[in-house]
Amino acid sequence: MFPTIIEIAPFMLFGFKLGPFALHTYGLFVAAGFLLGIAWSMREARARGLNPDTVSDLGFYIILGAILGARLLYVLINPVYFWNNPLEILMFWKGGLVFSGGAILATVFALAFMRARKEDPWLWMDVLAPGIGLGEAVGRIGCLAAGCCYGAVCDLPWAITFFDPESLAPLHVPLHPTQLYHSLAGLICFAVTLALKSRTRNTGQLMGIFLALFGSFRFVIELFRADYRGDFGPVSVTQVIALGAVCLGLFIIQYRRRNV
Repeated sequence: MFPTIIEIAPFMLFGFKLGPFALHTYGLFVAAGFLLGIAWSMREARARGLNPDTVSDLGFYIILGAILGARLLYVLINPVYFWNNPLEILMFWKGGLVFSGGAILATVFALAFMRARKEDPWLWMDVLAPGIGLGEAVGRIGCLAAGCCYGAVCDLPWAITFFDPESLAPLHVPLHPTQLYHSLAGLICFAVTLALKSRTRNTGQLMGIFLALFGSFRFVIELFRADYRGDFGPVSVTQVIALGAVCLGLFIIQYRRRNV
């Protein structure tokens, strides 16, 4: 078994503690993911001749929607625990954000913002698509540090073993590094959307490609996860959302191909 960063480093590796206040690695990387995603989207806006300040304004609502939606879905799929521990609903910095829930509510907030500003939503969705992938790639490193979103037991050469008692993952057993699978998926989505942005004919199609690709990755990675994500028959709640993202993405690609 190869040594891993979780095996040799503590939960607070890149965090710090000042009196009662602690900034964990999880929160640090999630924040970095958001900021890098916004920064890249501002770059995309400039490249398309759009006002990058719109992204920074929009970013506030995206971040708000993402955090609220991600935490809300996590709470909804763990109702018994949070019924008994209601104060922990607000402690999202300890881990417990479901990306799918964040993506849904962030999209709702973003569309409401664009409608209020009378902006073209299809154009801005294409501006945001690569940055979302980049944010996912970076933010998931925080999940690895916290031990949330952990994988099933495996004996593969790249399995990781958690030893820190503060970790949210099972300790002392080799697990699929599903956090890194998610990070790699985000990086691939980022690279693919960048490669195809000059080849899409109509606005909106790039976001459709992102949704179809990201949803496919998410559905497959769910097969290797072991944390509870809610049950929906033989699949998890997040797999249902992932399939919805794939279908929505394919619909957008076809719809925007026929409607300019």
